[in-house]
Amino acid sequence: MKEAHWQTDILGEPFQAATLRLKPDSEGPVVATLVRSLASTEQPALPLTDVDVLYLHGWSDYFFQTDLAHFWNSLGANFYALDLRKYGRSLRMGQTPGYVDDLSIYDEDIGAALSQMETTKNGRRLVLLGHSTGGLTLALWAARHRNAAAALILNSPWLEFQTGAISRHAITPLVKAHTLVNPKTAYPEVDFGYYTKAQEKLGVLPKSGYRRDWRPARGFTTRPGWLNAIFSAQERFEQGVTLGCNALVLLSAQSTLPLTWNDEMTHSDSVLTVADIATSATRIHPDVSIRRIPGALHDVFLSAEPARSKAYTSLRRWLLQGELADRKQPARTD
Repeated sequence: MKEAHWQTDILGEPFQAATLRLKPDSEGPVVATLVRSLASTEQPALPLTDVDVLYLHGWSDYFFQTDLAHFWNSLGANFYALDLRKYGRSLRMGQTPGYVDDLSIYDEDIGAALSQMETTKNGRRLVLLGHSTGGLTLALWAARHRNAAAALILNSPWLEFQTGAISRHAITPLVKAHTLVNPKTAYPEVDFGYYTKAQEKLGVLPKSGYRRDWRPARGFTTRPGWLNAIFSAQERFEQGVTLGCNALVLLSAQSTLPLTWNDEMTHSDSVLTVADIATSATRIHPDVSIRRIPGALHDVFLSAEPARSKAYTSLRRWLLQGELADRKQPARTD
């Protein structure tokens, strides 16, 4: 793949974005978008100067978390974020937002991003960081590409359906039948927008560079073909995954059912059932660490204080006390 053309991103400097052209599908031309924030080269003593991070967003989402990029840059790592096809910066007119019928389709998006990053070519280590659906996608990608990454970090990954494996198994045949008849038909809306409302009440969403049309409060329309892809991925994950690297899973300490609004949603996960995700995470091999963050939202890095700082502290300690500590530097902790 030829070198991409980088230009200033919607988030402003130091963020730059490049459009990655992919194979067209039935809806026409397809692209992914790679966003980067490079670490300063003027501080060579930082602990992760040989690390490139690739971040993958979740469902109905895109990359806008500038503090997350700054965290990695402050440790010396280069930070990259990928807006997958039909999401955010990559969504084009006439496309079905977020739609794929198999999560392995994203191998092309991820491969295009890695080609531009040239991590292996430059002798650097790759760290994968995924949120929600992006966590599920990256976990299975890492299992198919063992030893490609030095570490996998999952932020509230969607490893299991909200109502549990028994419910998923019961619903799967119906979803498969709908997929065969009309994979893109619209399912009834079930997202009441409470997760976004909680973030708005807490004031954790940015005032600039934030696009509500790219991240609608009530989410994208769900469709049987896409849900079948999710169930298939969760079924594969249920059988256990071997990565070739260690993993860290960050979760809220509690969940809140998103049936009616209540203030508990401002300090809990109102999207996933965290107890089920924690159980599912134990199927990651060879080694997985699970950190439960009291007061955290579904995106632990978009929580209110003190939960947000606790999430970053947990991540920093895991990185710098473990195998990612710079080979030339002693491990450092907060």
